[in-house]
Amino acid sequence: MSEAQATNLNYSPSSFSSVKAPIRVGILGFGGLGQAAARVLAPKQEMHWVAVADQKGYAYASEGLSPQQCITTYQAQGSIGYLETGGVLSNNSIADLIQQVGNVDGYFLALPNLPNTFMASVARQFIEAGWQGVLVDAIKRTSAVEQLLGMQAELQAAGITYMTGCGATPGLLTAGAALAAQSYAEIHSVKITFGVGIANWEAYRATVREDIAHLPGYNVEKARAMTDAEIEMLLDQTNGLITLENMEHADDVMLELAGICPRDRVTVGGVVDTRNPKKPLSTNVQVTGRTFEGKISTHTFTLGDETSMAANVCGPAFGYLKAGFNLRQRGIYGLLSAAEVMPQFVR
Repeated sequence: MSEAQATNLNYSPSSFSSVKAPIRVGILGFGGLGQAAARVLAPKQEMHWVAVADQKGYAYASEGLSPQQCITTYQAQGSIGYLETGGVLSNNSIADLIQQVGNVDGYFLALPNLPNTFMASVARQFIEAGWQGVLVDAIKRTSAVEQLLGMQAELQAAGITYMTGCGATPGLLTAGAALAAQSYAEIHSVKITFGVGIANWEAYRATVREDIAHLPGYNVEKARAMTDAEIEMLLDQTNGLITLENMEHADDVMLELAGICPRDRVTVGGVVDTRNPKKPLSTNVQVTGRTFEGKISTHTFTLGDETSMAANVCGPAFGYLKAGFNLRQRGIYGLLSAAEVMPQFVR
């Protein structure tokens, strides 16, 4: 954030607590995560879901979209473009939605970053279309965030406030680490451990492929090319468990950029159970450091086992969208991460 941008901040008691009119929100991607995001948005008073796109089409309704109608249409016909009112089939759905619909304040990019350049390419579509507003993603890889960092000047010039790494991890747990770090004079380590349980991996195909890409012997290209049958075969061999260690996870670069600690002190790993909705282990972040008195201690922030992956990704993402909306109203554009900005509760 530049000095000029910082002077535009106005911390009045009401400015960060609520918004004057509902934020008009779009969701890009309508697989398991996008559908969960629609359900999360449904009861919100401060956000109004008006736009959505999947691989084959898009839909827009100024009066608001119905989560149930959209989910039913998508699951029955394979695309939101078949929605009876407001649906449009398109082979270039994201670009067409951006160009045809201008009345959207912010988008949650519930998209798989496959290939690893995909999220940056989506951001570029918004820039080239001349769209202005708030973008929020929940991408995982360090290299993906670094690509967006390289677009910082372009995003600022375009008038886009882009909040990156704003899911569960990176995101909620990264922010928790940044807050916990305040107790210490020096951070020795940040260890993030996650447990994810999903009853049916096919509901989260893209997310599971991204996780497989972190396994030894795999990469993004190999995971992306796998058929569903090949994934089933792999999961049969592991009893449905995906065990991940020392992942390339953007928590490291985000905490480094926020001045918390060097990235080599951040480690991320966990277990994904693709056949059981119950978490195989508790999700937590442990921040170990030295206090000003010279004491070594560890803060631990643990997520409730009853909260799902979808709740812990979509909830923070919309909290960061609200924060980004308020920052953008103050003339703050460009790329910001979950370690730099706290999410704001969305009523």
